[in-house]
Amino acid sequence: MEKPYVVGIDIGAQTAKYGIVDARGNVLAQSVIVSNSQPTAEEFINDLCNGIRKLAGNEYPLDQIRGIGVGAPNGNYYTGTIENAANLTWAKNGTVEFVKMMESQLGVPVALTNDANAAAVGEMTYGAARGMKNFIIITLGTGVGSGIVINGDVVYGHDGFAGELGHTCRVRNNGRICGCGKTGCLETYASATGVARTARELLELTDRKSILRTLPAENITSKDVFDAAIEGDELAKDIFTFTGRILGEAFADFVAFSSPEAIILFGGLTKAGDLIYKPIVEAMNLNLLPIWKGKIKVLFSTLKESDAAILGAGALGWEL
Repeated sequence: MEKPYVVGIDIGAQTAKYGIVDARGNVLAQSVIVSNSQPTAEEFINDLCNGIRKLAGNEYPLDQIRGIGVGAPNGNYYTGTIENAANLTWAKNGTVEFVKMMESQLGVPVALTNDANAAAVGEMTYGAARGMKNFIIITLGTGVGSGIVINGDVVYGHDGFAGELGHTCRVRNNGRICGCGKTGCLETYASATGVARTARELLELTDRKSILRTLPAENITSKDVFDAAIEGDELAKDIFTFTGRILGEAFADFVAFSSPEAIILFGGLTKAGDLIYKPIVEAMNLNLLPIWKGKIKVLFSTLKESDAAILGAGALGWEL
């Protein structure tokens, strides 16, 4: 009898979420640990494995788990390593043999990739991309991540790190400085932090009235901008229009190299709905070659937000 469960693990800068998933895409149990309180990879993996053992317990025993899928910053699918992940204290200055270390503790096959590629596998298995063989997922969170699927396969490239579309350059001269060391990267404009940066710039460079002026500029977040836009604040709405146009222009470029059936949006900024969706679609179609105009769908992820990261990572486990 085939093993009926997988484990999905989503490792972020603050927490690592993990859960037991069945073949229907139900998250049967889940938990979380802090991901940056441990000084070494060994201690983090010990904490994580202990948490998985406790969560599995007698109800979902490890010998009934087919595989474990992990989405992590700078996770390399080919090598099973996490390499120079700046936001993880235990992995920021070298290479962690993550898969090897987990498998030795739990005796269950483990697959590792970055979080955006995990999201792509999740959408293809459970979400908006079911039945699609060519699509791109764009994750709009603290940064801008991406997973590219061509002919049903995630594109990893020769070294396992393909698909860093958030670090394509939208503004080459005098662009914003990115955490990667480059200037003008897409994620410095189109991420949640990029939205906040745009707000601070407009408040400083213009004298337009805005609810946002009641807040300390350094503390403004993308949620503050969203809340202001919902209240009818014109400057806040313009920030989302600006952000959406930059994304739409970038999407037109992305279409040119892979001709996807759809571009799927995932992450916190998607809560802005039409505020960001309409300018994305308008700018994308304006900049597409005629052969693609009106043919490329832009969709929101259909995965349940609270379960999405676990489902995306867990989907890797079914491939083991």
